[in-house]
Amino acid sequence: MLKRAFDIVFSAGWLIGFAPLLLVVAILVRLKLGSPVLFVQERPGLRAKPFRMVKFRTMTDELGPDGELLPDEQRLTSFGRFLRATSLDEFPEMWNVLIGDMSVVGPRPLLMRYVARYSPFQARRMELKPGVTGWAQINGRNSLTWEEKFALDVWYVDHRTFWLDMKIVVLTFFKVLARSGAERSKSDPLLDEFRGNTKQ
Repeated sequence: MLKRAFDIVFSAGWLIGFAPLLLVVAILVRLKLGSPVLFVQERPGLRAKPFRMVKFRTMTDELGPDGELLPDEQRLTSFGRFLRATSLDEFPEMWNVLIGDMSVVGPRPLLMRYVARYSPFQARRMELKPGVTGWAQINGRNSLTWEEKFALDVWYVDHRTFWLDMKIVVLTFFKVLARSGAERSKSDPLLDEFRGNTKQ
């Protein structure tokens, strides 16, 4: 109950306090990337229940010679990379927190198609609501391998407390300012498909 109360107060305050910035980013996304401004995608939530996660759009709709969308890394512009590096693209996710689909702190929601590929150990990350930030985000973010990321997520599931959440929120602020872990690794969900892991 304390975690949910914090989620409501924090997300409502965030959306109100950052409303001018959200408006500016939305206008820039519309001018640089076109419409729609928001990217909405189905993601697995608590116990793998699907929900529609909202983010700012970071990629174009460029097509290849075959008429199909170009690979993600080719459609991600420098502006889109900036939004991701600064986490500005994730600001609208506070709406998901406010309505109860997500929490401020928890394992990051990945793609629906990954759910069937999780080992029983990895699937434990879905025992909690997904978060806007989490233990993995302050301990490496995009520089982590898939195995490292999942191990940190499950560690959080087993050790979560309200005060640990507060620590993660504060450290996230400083990590984002320093862009720590923003560099991409081979485990980047954008660039590398998670295909399952039989080791765990």
